[in-house]
Parts: sequence; structure tokens; C-alpha cells
Amino acid sequence: MTLALRTAGRAALFGTMIALAACSSPSRFGADGAGLVGAGAMQPGSASDPASPLYFQQTVGDRVLFAVDQSTLDTQSRLVLDGQANWLAANLDYTAVIEGHADEQGTREYNLALGARRANAVQEYLVARGIDPNRLRVVSYGKERPLELCSDEACYAKNRRAVTVLAAGPSG
Repeated sequence: MTLALRTAGRAALFGTMIALAACSSPSRFGADGAGLVGAGAMQPGSASDPASPLYFQQTVGDRVLFAVDQSTLDTQSRLVLDGQANWLAANLDYTAVIEGHADEQGTREYNLALGARRANAVQEYLVARGIDPNRLRVVSYGKERPLELCSDEACYAKNRRAVTVLAAGPSG
């Protein structure tokens, strides 16, 4: 290889390194890095945005679980629902559908009724915490929409739930 080609190759490599270093420099966004998107930066609509449905789902919690054949709220469920009530009170542009679910044991009719009792228990709790009932709607799916399909208690436990699903806009 000739000296001229080696020199040109080194110059190109050096120029590439300079260009890459400039791309990673936060100073181009201001001294404090404002406008820099990365780890820890809050992006609207993301799970790190406290006003987003993803935040509600992942941080506040969108579901509560129930014991076998029960629709009463335990301590853990009430804590999750307190968080839901606080979030809904701060984010008035959202309505919610509360879905009641049951495990696959029992008849279709029994599980639809149980799912309805579970969804209603959640709705009543949220209303008691100050959420306008016109922003909440309930639906029961009974055993028709399981999260897990198997015949053991671990699966059944995940299917005995009420899920609060958010929607933007006025209730209808």
C-alpha cells in the first residue's frame, strides 16, 4: 500500500471519529442537555409520563385480583384502586370500562354474574373515592377471556380479576 493511500485512509478514519464524537455531544442541546431524549427523559404518552394510559397500566396498576367465588376487595386491591382513583381524578379527559372476569371453573352464566359483581365492586369503590359514575362503565366477560389457559390454581388465580381499561374522551 502506498504512503498516499495510508495517509488518506487515516485521514478518513480521523474525520469519521470527529463526526461521531460531535453527534454524541450533549452541548448542542444546551448546557443542561434540555431536549435530549434518552434514559430518564419523560416522553409524552410513554410509561414514564404520569398522565399517560401506559403509566396508569404499568405503574398505577390496571387490575385487581379476587379469591375463588368472591367479589370482595382485599387490602391489596383497595391500594391499587386508591391509585386508580387518584389517577382518574387528576386526568379528567379519560373514562374507563371496568371488565369483570372469572376463571374457567363453573358455568358460563355463573361466571358472567360473578364477573359483573367483580366489576361492580370496583366501580362502587372508585365512585366512593370521588370518581364521577358517568365516567365509568362495567362489562362482564365471565370466563370468556382468560389470561391463562390451564387447569391449575396458578392459572385460575390470574383469571379471577377486574381490569380498568381507559378511553380518552367523554363517556357515552
